[in-house]
Amino acid sequence: MVDPNITAFIDCQRVLLTKERLAEIERSSLLLSNCGPKLLEQKGLSLGGLGVANINIGLGGKTLVELDRPTAYHTSPLFPPHTFRPGDLARIEPNVSGNAPAKKPKKTPAGDEKVQQEAEGVVYKVSDTRIVIAIDPAEGSSDDLNLPERCRVIKLANSVTYDRMDKAIDRLEKIVEGRSDNKFAQMTSLIQVLLGIHPPSERNHISAITFFDDSLNESQKEAIKFCLESPEVACIHGPPGTGKTHTLIEVIRQLTTVTPSNPTPKRVLVCGASNLSVDNIMERLLALPASEKGEKLKVTRIGHPARVMSHQGILDSTLEVQATRTDQAALAKDVKNELEATLNLLSGKGKGAKGKPPRGAERKKLWEEVKALRKEYRQREGGVVKSVLSEAQVVLSTCHTSGGRQLQSHDFDVVIIDEATQALEAVCWIPIFKARKLILAGDPMQLPPTIISINQETESKTMKRATQTSKKGSKVAAKDPSSSPDSEDKAGSPGDDMPKVNVPATRKPQPVLLPPHTLETTLFDRLEQMYGPRIKRMLQVQYRMHAQICEFPSETLYSSKLRSHESVASHLLDDLPNASAESEDDSKELLQTPVVFFDTAGCEYFERVNSTDGDEGSRSNENEATVVSNWVDKLIGAGINSSQIAIITPYQAQVTLLTSLIRPKYGSELEIGTVDGMQGREKEAIIISLVRSNDTREVGFLKEKRRLNVAMTRARRHLCIVGDSSTVTHGGAYLKKWVAWLDNNADVKFAGID
Repeated sequence: MVDPNITAFIDCQRVLLTKERLAEIERSSLLLSNCGPKLLEQKGLSLGGLGVANINIGLGGKTLVELDRPTAYHTSPLFPPHTFRPGDLARIEPNVSGNAPAKKPKKTPAGDEKVQQEAEGVVYKVSDTRIVIAIDPAEGSSDDLNLPERCRVIKLANSVTYDRMDKAIDRLEKIVEGRSDNKFAQMTSLIQVLLGIHPPSERNHISAITFFDDSLNESQKEAIKFCLESPEVACIHGPPGTGKTHTLIEVIRQLTTVTPSNPTPKRVLVCGASNLSVDNIMERLLALPASEKGEKLKVTRIGHPARVMSHQGILDSTLEVQATRTDQAALAKDVKNELEATLNLLSGKGKGAKGKPPRGAERKKLWEEVKALRKEYRQREGGVVKSVLSEAQVVLSTCHTSGGRQLQSHDFDVVIIDEATQALEAVCWIPIFKARKLILAGDPMQLPPTIISINQETESKTMKRATQTSKKGSKVAAKDPSSSPDSEDKAGSPGDDMPKVNVPATRKPQPVLLPPHTLETTLFDRLEQMYGPRIKRMLQVQYRMHAQICEFPSETLYSSKLRSHESVASHLLDDLPNASAESEDDSKELLQTPVVFFDTAGCEYFERVNSTDGDEGSRSNENEATVVSNWVDKLIGAGINSSQIAIITPYQAQVTLLTSLIRPKYGSELEIGTVDGMQGREKEAIIISLVRSNDTREVGFLKEKRRLNVAMTRARRHLCIVGDSSTVTHGGAYLKKWVAWLDNNADVKFAGID
């Protein structure tokens, strides 16, 4: 009989995923139905007036439709600002003009040759002048692509990711019920640990490890040793600037190299929550020196990351490029060329096509050829892909992409998930089924996954029933940190809030699997709640921030364990070679002060709610923006480059306001963005505009301490905060403590505008 806790957990995951999927579809549908073409373009959700530049064939026989801005319709080939990224779901449809919401074209008889079909696919590549959409004919209603001469691309809600997450949860259910007949989906010791069926096994002791990297600190070495010794699962807690990626690279080298502690080299699947995190690891792996035998690590990147075109090494290591270099690739290439030639004939761009696509019987005959060629190409390409992947020691992809066809029949010894604290638990299960050991890396004290449906007021009845079911027979209840981000702050990570159970020292507490209250609860969070600190190792030396900038987050969020490396502990803007203040006073005020606080309390710099752009609730603060702009002027006047400065604010409306004030003076090198956009980044000087200032003392999501933590830990040498202490202090215990710390440790300035 299946444990009711596991049944409740699976039911909860399904309910939460369905709720999130519907919320995303609703948001997308509202935008598409209520916004006219011009407004959609302004929001970056549409690109209009496009023409088909080319049609090619990609991996899996997908049709790659390349679109650009023809000179007949546009004075510049450059795309306007937009939000399209590789992996986004998009639809190609007839172009519409004006600003009224587009109407669906009426259905025309099948024999009418003037019918203009729509096509949905995935964004494959994006450049400044071209966007490529990959369309899988197997997923469409028709093979026949009859695209309009002038079209537009619209961004859609991405259902593919949700489909794969749903399948992962379905597979998990089959495994626990013993109904799985898939050799890649069996109940393993790893799955039992993740579901709390039994606790992690005793570690396999390794007496001595010879590290490849001499620069590793002791906490990094301990985390690496912990990962190698743990039989099923290990978590690396990497606070800002602690070299989490650096540590993972050493783990990968240890796993893939024959050593006394690792007699058989392991096959590793490296995944991440984003393409950026995967590419970052990929770059580091490509830069590794060859082994003593002169062999480089064999790595293959699956997917089409946004940075793939800007880094030749990553491009050369993609599955697509590697597949063209095998002995079997020549035959597949011949079929591909024939297929592309036929598709170009169908689009009216092929040799002898005279610019007009064929009609009637001729078109039908050509599409029959396309179907036959595509089938042959897929068969030949499948052999090529299998050959490439079988030779790879390390395969890299996003968690979502690991569920694609290329890795369908591949298994691994170890799966590593980077940015695990930013990934939904369900998406992590996609690669988990492919390995018997799991290593998670992330920081639960930074931003969790972005959840659209989190603000919905009531939980569904199914969710309540599932929660009640899980509580039956459970004597231990874990607190979900995400359900109350504004709770009284406690040092340490979310798992430290877990109630302690009095058990004999010789016996470990029985893990209890509880259903999540929100999708913000990640697998990393949940494992720490179940097993406590013994499931992880924390990196304790940071190489980014001045010691004073690091002090508050270390004390309040990392149990005072996070310390600054001597190379950064006292570094200041004054140490930069380009810094040059006009006077000694300016040097002390601007370049030799690590933390500055402009307190606007009593200045009546009240916030403004911006709702004219449809972004309800977004706020701005004009006077704060002026204070920020003036401080930027002073920093740049003291020799600091605009590229060394970034401005962070919680609200998009304030980003827009600051951009209009500062961008004309200093260009795009000076970055201005929200907290979410700066996660994982760093700058020499960071200026934070808190925005909130009102008589009711409301602070909104400033009370989320993880968001504040991300903002303040982006700074290397200088952190400047602009805000109203009288408002911010009322945002809970954590904000009150922060303002008190600023009063005692920062250079506090009156924020009056001269």
